Amino acid sequence: MKIAVVGKGGSGKTTTAAVVARGLARRGVTVVALDCDTNPNLGLSLGVGAEETERLVAMRQRLDEGDGEHAPGWDDLLERFGSDGPDGVRFAVVSQIENPEPGCPCCGLSPEQMLGHVELGGATVVADLEAGIGTLTRLDDDSVELALVVVEPTPKSTEVARRAVELARDKGVGHIVVIANRVRSDEDRQLIARALDGAEVIEVPDDDAVVEADRRGVAPLDLSPDAPAVAALLALADDLANRAATVP
Repeated sequence: MKIAVVGKGGSGKTTTAAVVARGLARRGVTVVALDCDTNPNLGLSLGVGAEETERLVAMRQRLDEGDGEHAPGWDDLLERFGSDGPDGVRFAVVSQIENPEPGCPCCGLSPEQMLGHVELGGATVVADLEAGIGTLTRLDDDSVELALVVVEPTPKSTEVARRAVELARDKGVGHIVVIANRVRSDEDRQLIARALDGAEVIEVPDDDAVVEADRRGVAPLDLSPDAPAVAALLALADDLANRAATVP
């Protein structure tokens, strides 16, 4: 199963991708987590660590500058630009290269091409897409089975989420779940409900533990495993693990 995590920058998209990926892995699912964002921070939220995250980002950047060692094939990309993270999640940075070498699989392969055309040995893929809906716009139809659309209760965030839900439907995404993040009140719930009428919504409460994890540059799941927001995302991962068992 391929899962795309999409939303406005700052909405909690990367935290959602990280906790869901590790939650799935804890349920015995083979998980590959892809950081497709041009500002890659998924490694920090996964718990890979700042040093290893920076190493992988720097390797990808050297390719863009024409000064890195290329992977000879798509399968090698996860080996060369990836790392084993906590709970057995395989993490890789696959942000788009601005100056790809013609014909090179590892630098010419964009995140949307990888989601659409590369099979990763039957693993469940959790892809943290770039902020906004740019990558989603470029995805081929039926590239992913599930979209997690992350939204916080602000007009700008709900507008991005509304467009993402409509686009995911147009792209033939089989299932769409809205992650209503940082919900504090009934007013917050109503704002999201009005903007995303008819969508399946999972509520994630506002949680200082997540803010503190971001401040420290560590995984929320490691810093505060029992925090309310973490618990809500782990419950979502449990549900998704059941779905993954039925999706090729």
